[in-house]
Amino acid sequence: MPASNLLLSSSPHAFTPVSTRKIMLAVVIALLPATGYGVYLYGLPALVLVLATVAASVASELLFRAAIKAPRSVGDLSAVVTGLLLALVLPPSTPIWMAVLGAVFSIVVAKEFFGGLGANPFNPALIGRAFLLMSFPAAITTWNKPFSAIADAVTTATPLNMVKQGASLADVAASVGAKDVGGLFAQLFLGNRSGSLGESSILLVTIGGLFLLGLGVIQWIVPAAVLASTALFSWAMGMDPLFSLLSGGVVFGAFFMATDYSTSPLTPAGKAVYGAGIGLLVALIRKLGGFPEGVTYAILVMNMLSPFLDKLRVKKYGYVAPKKPAKRRGSTGASSGTAAETKPI
Repeated sequence: MPASNLLLSSSPHAFTPVSTRKIMLAVVIALLPATGYGVYLYGLPALVLVLATVAASVASELLFRAAIKAPRSVGDLSAVVTGLLLALVLPPSTPIWMAVLGAVFSIVVAKEFFGGLGANPFNPALIGRAFLLMSFPAAITTWNKPFSAIADAVTTATPLNMVKQGASLADVAASVGAKDVGGLFAQLFLGNRSGSLGESSILLVTIGGLFLLGLGVIQWIVPAAVLASTALFSWAMGMDPLFSLLSGGVVFGAFFMATDYSTSPLTPAGKAVYGAGIGLLVALIRKLGGFPEGVTYAILVMNMLSPFLDKLRVKKYGYVAPKKPAKRRGSTGASSGTAAETKPI
């Protein structure tokens, strides 16, 4: 065959019509129900928060890559997803300038400093939230009641925070207007409580996650491992497992944060351990930590361990284990053979 007919190139050697842009667009669509419901609960200021973080993320990526003379990448919509995710894990009362600062940090420091999309070791949106939580803890832990304008909103405690302070589930039920614990669980699932902008309705978050599973954008192992381990370890530590799943951001994190391609393991065994580790850390932080919620730091810690989890049960491509030589024994029990075979070299 003439050399001109050979196509020599580096990987990848397999191609698919699914592009990064299509994947990111699917994530945006999956987030729209929870986003719309959050705006419904908290009004126009919540919409402004979402638009501000998305705009700041896109502008940060565009300007930074222009400054370092790198190709533009805003067309892949990854910056839009980062900005949207950041807004959904913040309190709806977060000051706009603060949210914009978090978006810039998410894109420039957590993503572009490491080489851009696919090279970041940590989830950018969670890094942005962790940065804001460390820098402005009062603002990032101030919650408002739903159906109230942010300007004159009444602050309240989240269900997780109430339990952290010693309240019973019956007390939490009374605080949200539920008749009993069963009514509390139903209300938490449908969504009418204080919390981050995107975590209010577990139903809508789950619908978005199932949409991504149905499209094959994410795999089931990580979300299943996160949710199952959170319930199991919460029960083992004396907490109600169903309340642990329905309160806070564990369901949102399981579907939309822990499944990030570049920060989660590739192998099935690695994904299972990764998800189980997140659930364990969430339960530990909620039970023993200073914060009532632990999803952000649980995922970031397991992001750090993700490269090591990729080594679990990985078979090298083309590797064949050498066969052990058969042992031959003579009448005396020693290995037999010719003089040439046994003679030292």
